[in-house]
Amino acid sequence: EFSKQKAEGTYRILGIGDSFAYGGIPYKHNFLTLLESKLNQDSQQPIELINMGIIAIGPKDYLSLLVNEGLELNPDMVLLSFYVGNDFSDNYKSQQDRRLLKVQDSYVFSFFDFLIKVNSKFEGNLYHHNIEYREDLPTSPDDLHLEEAKKRSYIFIKNPEETEFQAHFNDALGDLLKIKEICDRRNITLVVVLMPDEVQVIKELRDKVVASYNFTPDKFDFRQPNKLLSQAFVKNNIYYLDIVEEFVTAGTQTPLYKPNDIHWNIAGNRLAAEVIDKYLSEDFFQ
Repeated sequence: EFSKQKAEGTYRILGIGDSFAYGGIPYKHNFLTLLESKLNQDSQQPIELINMGIIAIGPKDYLSLLVNEGLELNPDMVLLSFYVGNDFSDNYKSQQDRRLLKVQDSYVFSFFDFLIKVNSKFEGNLYHHNIEYREDLPTSPDDLHLEEAKKRSYIFIKNPEETEFQAHFNDALGDLLKIKEICDRRNITLVVVLMPDEVQVIKELRDKVVASYNFTPDKFDFRQPNKLLSQAFVKNNIYYLDIVEEFVTAGTQTPLYKPNDIHWNIAGNRLAAEVIDKYLSEDFFQ
């Protein structure tokens, strides 16, 4: 639980993102929960990290969430989790879905109640499914999982102007730049963390995806979205952390994703917390 009123002397971080931030695992194992604990171990001042992760949203929703409900919490930092796998396509869908909606009538309006009721109470069961958490069982059948991975992988096809990716990239970046502008105006530090897609991390799945296309492997660049975002972030003075290489390295030794699922298991959440803690501690909390 947390109070809207920030305690005096407290450094407040808003963790904004989609289902990666929300969790899908017991709350105590969520990377943002672990990160808050790690940051407070060596900090000279209390650090409060409010998890505002919401299922199935994208950058356009992150912007709405920040404006409608985040700014009133008076944050010192916005830690935005950008999931490379579907934040481009989810954002485009979000834009289409909202053409007939006013902002105040959209589901964005109910986020604050959602995060308090769900994020603070999720301890062992998937709150919205009422089933015990298991990370040894596949989330979906192999064929469906591969089909979904193939759909997401359009972002890795070279020459993005020849696919939908360029338009989706520009759309998502535009919303991230608006978030940056708002944060700058309010003297809020913005840090974007690039969360890798499982196709980037798991070679066996990546090989299956490539084989499912009628392309040769050299038609793909599985770092393409990261490179384009990194270039844009440098150009626009946005702090960012790309954790894909740490996941690729660690993923050769231990599974980091739930079986047939885009989401991290407990080990993946732990690794993310460690990498982000190192970056933030060295660059912002010395």
